[in-house]
Amino acid sequence: MKYIGEDALGLIETRGMVPAIQAADVMCKTADVVLVSYENMGSGLVTVMIKGDVAAVKSAVENGAAAAAAIGELTASHVMPRPVSTVGKIVSKHDIDEQ
Repeated sequence: MKYIGEDALGLIETRGMVPAIQAADVMCKTADVVLVSYENMGSGLVTVMIKGDVAAVKSAVENGAAAAAAIGELTASHVMPRPVSTVGKIVSKHDIDEQ
């Protein structure tokens, strides 16, 4: 299998934009990660994606999820260490730096 390098992918999903923005802010301040994108998923759900070193992404997602839950509804959070290249292609289509 082909991997997208040593990067990990971090995902946080919230109900509403305000907790998603709070999560993104905290994640970027907590660790050396790159904000990839956010997506309005419908029904009020917003997903924020970050990438970076596995340890940094784990720390950022943990802190971002706690921050989002403190002010709103956290629906999911997940860290994918070294996702396969096909997942990387999906994510790169949403990368704010690639557009």
